[in-house]
Amino acid sequence: MTDDAMRVLLVDDQDLVRAGFRMILSVEPDIKVVGEASDGEKAIELALALRPDVVLMDVQMPGMDGISATQRIVSEDAGKVVILTTFDRDDYLFESLGAGASGFLLKNTAPEDLVEAIQIVHSGHALLAPEVTRRVIKRFTGGGERVYRPDLLAELTEREREVLGLIARGLTNTEIATQLFVGEATVKTHVSRVLLKLGLRDRVQAVVFAYECGLVTPGDDTSV
Repeated sequence: MTDDAMRVLLVDDQDLVRAGFRMILSVEPDIKVVGEASDGEKAIELALALRPDVVLMDVQMPGMDGISATQRIVSEDAGKVVILTTFDRDDYLFESLGAGASGFLLKNTAPEDLVEAIQIVHSGHALLAPEVTRRVIKRFTGGGERVYRPDLLAELTEREREVLGLIARGLTNTEIATQLFVGEATVKTHVSRVLLKLGLRDRVQAVVFAYECGLVTPGDDTSV
């Protein structure tokens, strides 16, 4: 365990689920589980006291639910929140994003993807599960005026455009690195440059941009 390890708070009403997440994260040298809560109110209490870097938050819990707790934690700047839920529901997805969550993943996420999600969110970016990305696209690009400037796509290098397209297809940094035969550090650099050049806040906005400018389309061979 390093001194500058990312500090994580686990929130789920099922003891076995928290134990499973704790086991996955315990082998990571740069991640430290600093606390656990079984409901939203306790999550807020611990987040305010411990100031974790990332909170892994369930949605359905006794008492205060995870979305309400997320809104309070984010408003108090007490940690970035990643929603982890069994239920692939639109209301959970959009309410979570509206509450300020930085990520939304399903509990069937592979352990290595969960670890990477924590790292991505901790670095200041957002992350959505590939299964829900298309619904975000539909919500934000389902008609009306464009949100971003497609002409900015010309500012990207060929490799940066390629990385943007893979982000829009829901690939993680690890998967992008494998597909492009480069290191993850190189991918992270490309992602940062893409966001900077396009004036985007996070990967969610990058996905919307890619669809709006036509770089990718819902009919592409994609996992999102």
